Amino acid sequence: MLLSAQTELEHRSCPMGCPSQDVALLTGRDRLHGLPGEFPVVRCQTCGLMRTNPRPTRQAIAYYYPEDYGPHQDMPFGSTSRRKEACGLWGLAVTRIFDTESRKIPPLRPGRLLEIGCASGSFLQLMASRGWHVEGLETSRKAAEAARALGYSIRIGTLEGTPDPMEPFDLVVGWHVLEHLHDPVFALHKFYRWTKPGSWLALSMPDAGAREFRIFKERWYGLDLPRHLFHFTPKTLRNVLAKAGWKMERLIWHDNPNNLLQSLRYSCADRGWDRAQAYLLDVVQGRRQRYLRLFLAKLLGTLRASGRMTAWATRI
Repeated sequence: MLLSAQTELEHRSCPMGCPSQDVALLTGRDRLHGLPGEFPVVRCQTCGLMRTNPRPTRQAIAYYYPEDYGPHQDMPFGSTSRRKEACGLWGLAVTRIFDTESRKIPPLRPGRLLEIGCASGSFLQLMASRGWHVEGLETSRKAAEAARALGYSIRIGTLEGTPDPMEPFDLVVGWHVLEHLHDPVFALHKFYRWTKPGSWLALSMPDAGAREFRIFKERWYGLDLPRHLFHFTPKTLRNVLAKAGWKMERLIWHDNPNNLLQSLRYSCADRGWDRAQAYLLDVVQGRRQRYLRLFLAKLLGTLRASGRMTAWATRI
């Protein structure tokens, strides 16, 4: 299928090696940047893994990551002082109690860390300050150069084209990365090869098993079509990890309300409710109802209903 020179699509079967028997779930579009195309989401009848199919090819997918793509505009490390000035000591205390940070760091002894999709290096800087030897992999040259400017070893390129490291890593992390990859099973096998027995893997992603996905369907913010090529539930994520030799040890739901708020905003926009969707955007960006947003974040995380999760897995 060919929409334009930039948006060539391809059909691919389930990466778990299942028979080609899929159920069509919905068809969505790029709501984040408004780029052209319609993209079906299907579910494998054998293993239940959901994926975008057909999807942009490896060459075409770059078209859907423009220069202003949000995750490449990483917030610099050390912004606590600016938050303190903005909201005062009481506001900072509340923010710490109702923490929306998804990158839960286990009590591991510092070692060698690789971040897949490191953007401009804020998490690398955080972990380096805790004694870790850090390296990164990033597809965006602009973001990678910003991370390099901090003094870190950053490889620019795709996971598929990256050679094996000289030394194994003790921890590999990917914050909202796995769902973007054309072959997550291949990627997990590669992470396995790059680590040693007892090493850890941390991956965060949307939770397509959340109730909000069933409610909002193609308006669900966590879909992020067509950049998200796979849509994991806790069960399918566990199975994909096991396929590549990883054992899920812990699953954490984020204290973050953005999936819900943004999905509501998409619904309002579709109905022409411009004032309502603008108000919700202000809430997402912290300009309105800041403390209410923090309490909502904590509530959704506690109920495992935020639609965002992080898995910690060990190498078998």
